[in-house]
Amino acid sequence: MAELRHSSSLGGRSSSSPLRGGGGGDEDSSSPHVYDHSPNGGDDEDGRPRHPSRDRDRPIWSVPGFHSLFPFLGDDPRVSPQKNKISLLLILILAVASLISVYGIINHLNAPYLCKKDGIVLNCPHVKESPSPWENPLSATTSWKPCAERRIGGVSDLLPENETNGYVFIHAEGGLNQQRIAICNAVAVAKIMNATLILPVLKQDQIWKDQTKFEDIFDVDHFIDYLKDDVRIVRDIPDWFTDKAELFSSIRRTVKNIPKYAAAQFYIDNVLPRIKEKKIMALKPFVDRLGYDNVPQEINRLRCRVNYHALKFLPEIEQMADSLVARMRNRTGNPNPYMALHLRFEKGMVGLSFCDFVGTREEKARMAEYRQKEWPRRFKNGSHLWQLALQKRKEGRCPLEPGEVAVILRAMGYPKETQIYVASGQVYGGQNRMAPLRNMFPNLVTKEDLAGKEELASFRKHVTSLAALDFLVCLKSDVFVMTHGGNFAKLIIGARRYMGHRQKSIKPDKGLMSKSFGDPYMGWATFVEDVVVTHQTRTGLPEETFPNYDLWENPLTPCMCKA
Repeated sequence: MAELRHSSSLGGRSSSSPLRGGGGGDEDSSSPHVYDHSPNGGDDEDGRPRHPSRDRDRPIWSVPGFHSLFPFLGDDPRVSPQKNKISLLLILILAVASLISVYGIINHLNAPYLCKKDGIVLNCPHVKESPSPWENPLSATTSWKPCAERRIGGVSDLLPENETNGYVFIHAEGGLNQQRIAICNAVAVAKIMNATLILPVLKQDQIWKDQTKFEDIFDVDHFIDYLKDDVRIVRDIPDWFTDKAELFSSIRRTVKNIPKYAAAQFYIDNVLPRIKEKKIMALKPFVDRLGYDNVPQEINRLRCRVNYHALKFLPEIEQMADSLVARMRNRTGNPNPYMALHLRFEKGMVGLSFCDFVGTREEKARMAEYRQKEWPRRFKNGSHLWQLALQKRKEGRCPLEPGEVAVILRAMGYPKETQIYVASGQVYGGQNRMAPLRNMFPNLVTKEDLAGKEELASFRKHVTSLAALDFLVCLKSDVFVMTHGGNFAKLIIGARRYMGHRQKSIKPDKGLMSKSFGDPYMGWATFVEDVVVTHQTRTGLPEETFPNYDLWENPLTPCMCKA
C-alpha cells in the first residue's frame, strides 16, 4: 500500500530555518558633530554673525545631521576630496537603484501574471497561495481573457463560392477529441488555401468502433454560421461531383504525402496547385497534419475560434451534462465543489505504455502475451522490457495507478469526503486495482452512478456522445486532475485556461512522484511537502508558450489577450 509506505512514523524531513541577518548592535543615538573651526562658534572670523544666504550655499555634507545618515563619509568630507567623489558616486548609485526598483514595481503591477519556462522547470511570480485546495491563486485570474471569438460586425473577406480555389474533404479519425483537433485543423487548412471545406466525416478507427456522424454530436448550423466570415463550409460533396464513393480511394483526388506538423507554406506549394487542377481533393491521413509555430498567428487564432466557439455539442448533450454537474454539486444535500479525475488506466493504455506495474505472476504473464500480440515489433522477446520500464518510470512516462493518485490527492490536502467524478474506461485490474483509491475517497462516482439507464440510453447509440458527457462534466468541475497524457486531458486543460485560468487543473509531475514513491525511508510529512512544492505551478496557471508547444493545451499567446 502506497499510503503505508509514507507512514508518519518515519518522520519528516529536518529543514533548517532561513539565516537571520546579523544585527551588529544598535547605533549611538547621538549624531556626529559637524566640526566648526571658528573660535566664535556661530560667528565669522571677524565676529559678525553668519549670513543666512551663506548657509544656503553650504555643501550638503556640512548640513547638521548629514553624517548621521551617511557615517561612512568620515568626519569632514572637505578634508578628503577623494572621499567626496566616492560618496557622491554611492549616492548616485542609490538614487538610480531606487528609480529602477520603483519602475520594476510599477511594471510588475501592470504586467500580466505569467509563468516562464527555465528548462524543464516552470517559474512563476510569487503570489500568496489560496488557503483552499479548490482555487487557483487570485492574481492568476485577472490578467488574461479570451480573444479568439469572431468579430462582431466585421466585414467578411471571403470570395463567392464559385471563385474559391476548390473543395477540401477530410476524414476526422480516432476518438472524440482527436476528431475535434482534426476539425479545427481542417478549417485552418481551408483558410490557408482559400478553399471551400466540405463538412468533415467522423471516422472511427478499430478501437473506437462507432458510426457517429458530425450532426450526431455537434451543432452543424452553429458551426457553419459562426465561421461564415472566415471559411466557406458546405454540408456535403457538390452534386456535380459524381465519384463520391471513390473520393478517398482515387489516387488522382487524394493527397497522401502531407508530413506531420506541416507548415502553412507546404499547403500553398504542394496541395493548392492540385486543388486548383482537380477542384476537389481529399486529404488522407489528416492527424496532426498542421504545425503550430510555422503558421501565421491569425491561423492559430482561427483554430481556437473553431475549438472554443464554433464547435458546440448538441443541446441535448449540453443539457444532460448540466444535469450531471448539478447532481455532483448536490450529492450531499448541500452545494459542494467537486473534482473531476481523468483516470487513464485501461488495459490498452497499460499495455501500450510498456511500463511495469505491481501484480501477480499470472497477471504479468497475461500482459506479456497481450503486448506480444498487439505490438510484436516493440515486444521482441521481452528481455529488454524491465530496463525500459524503469527508465520510462523515471522519466514520468508511465500512467499513474489509482492508488498512487489517491496518495497524491491526500497529500495535496483533499479530505476523505471529497466528491470525485471519474472519467475513465474499464480500469485494468478492475475493483482490486481501484480499491486503494476508493478506500481513501469513497465518494467516487461515474456518469452511470449519477444517471439511470433510461437517461443514458439515447447516448449509448454513439460512443462519442458518452465521451462528450465526460468532457463537459470535467470541463465544468472545480478541480480537474489528469493522470496521463492524451487529447482529452490536453483539450480540457486548454479550455479551462482559455476561460481565464480561474479553474484549477492539476497535472501531476509523474517523474518526481516516482522518485518519492520509490523511497522507502521518506516520511509522510516529507512526502506532503514534496507534493505541495512540486505542484504549486502545475495547476493550469498562465504559462509562456515556447517552440513546438501544443496549442490545444496552452492557447495563451495566440488566442488570449491581457485583461
